[in-house]
Amino acid sequence: MTEPSVSPFWRRGLWGNRDFMKLWFGETVSLFGSQVTALALPLTAIYTLNAGPAQMGWLQAAQQAPFFLLALFAGVWVDRVKRRPALIGTNLGQGTVLAVIPVLAWLGRLRLWHLYAVAFLMGILDVLFQLAYQAYMPSLVGREEILEGNSKMQLSSSAASVAGPSVAGPLVELITAPVAVAIDAASFFVAATAEALIRKPETAPAKEASRPALWSSIGEGLRVALGDRYLRAMLGEAATYNLFGTAVGTLTALFATRQLGLRPAVLGAAMAVGSVTWIIGSLLAAPLTKRLGYGRTLFAAYVAACAAPLVIPLAGGPVPVAASVLAVSFLFSGIGLSLSNIQVVSLRQAIIPRHLFARVNASYRFFAMGAAPVGALLGGFLGQAIGLRAAIAVCAAGTLLALPWVVASPIPALRVLPAGQDDIEKT
Repeated sequence: MTEPSVSPFWRRGLWGNRDFMKLWFGETVSLFGSQVTALALPLTAIYTLNAGPAQMGWLQAAQQAPFFLLALFAGVWVDRVKRRPALIGTNLGQGTVLAVIPVLAWLGRLRLWHLYAVAFLMGILDVLFQLAYQAYMPSLVGREEILEGNSKMQLSSSAASVAGPSVAGPLVELITAPVAVAIDAASFFVAATAEALIRKPETAPAKEASRPALWSSIGEGLRVALGDRYLRAMLGEAATYNLFGTAVGTLTALFATRQLGLRPAVLGAAMAVGSVTWIIGSLLAAPLTKRLGYGRTLFAAYVAACAAPLVIPLAGGPVPVAASVLAVSFLFSGIGLSLSNIQVVSLRQAIIPRHLFARVNASYRFFAMGAAPVGALLGGFLGQAIGLRAAIAVCAAGTLLALPWVVASPIPALRVLPAGQDDIEKT
């Protein structure tokens, strides 16, 4: 009897999907570049332009504001166009916008308002990219491969969160923060090229006989996002966490460099060590879900992410001790956020009707990410008023208020992905 052949790993699952691999490669490169900017941009404000707590709040708010201002309208637009051209266009746009920073720095004309403008434009393009990307994934891979695809993307994000800061810190010291941003600009062009090479045809959105008005389309997305019990609970948790978590994040680099005395390279190393758990979380997502179920895995991830900021205001003493304390916070945050991101995105992709996905996802992000600019301004105000350590402590305690949204929902009892409306209609 002939034994059945076993395909090598590079042909199993999405490893054999060349178009997905192109998307994965391009976004992996972009994610690594973005992690450099995540540290280099605030350090540009701190070191090059001598920004204080209030200015850091405005910088973070500028980057997050487009989610509140444009997400609902962007969702309607994404539902009416092909998603791959949108991905390519937004990547090209982000690369071009970021390239302005090193050019202005080289000319000696870089000002804080330039950083605000770049952050705001990057936020607009990121809104469009995120909505198009999450709507595009289910059309590129099968339903049974969604979790694998999101896990692979999260693995790249996790690896980037480890390598990016560890490279960004020394780069900032060696070539200055504005020039380090140029690396991220180049990474977006690489991502756009990889997406342009995808060959799988994308079905154009169906043209409705009588296309509903803009506000009617937005209302349809809002009704699904707020009416579904799973989406409503995740939305409430995310909005609360982003409100207080963004306030903490706005002040962390300033607190670490000015109050704890950490150099950029040391801060980058602390972030990199802590971010190792992003990889661990990505690798554990599938086996933990299989053993514990979706609900318990997601709730455990939420607890880890919400508790992590409480450690930051405890940092102090010699630089190695302070850096180690920050790393502990990043460790818990990394594993919690990586696990929850995979679970949340997979759950949304499973239950939201395909033809409404961008609109519903935009409504979700309108509330969830719309809280972030408010949190950034809150962090900046409190940091200026009561000091960095006290402000971080207050806002870190606030992140725990996100958990009751999940406790009071059916999420903890969820064992497997529920059937989405598209599946119901097919049966």
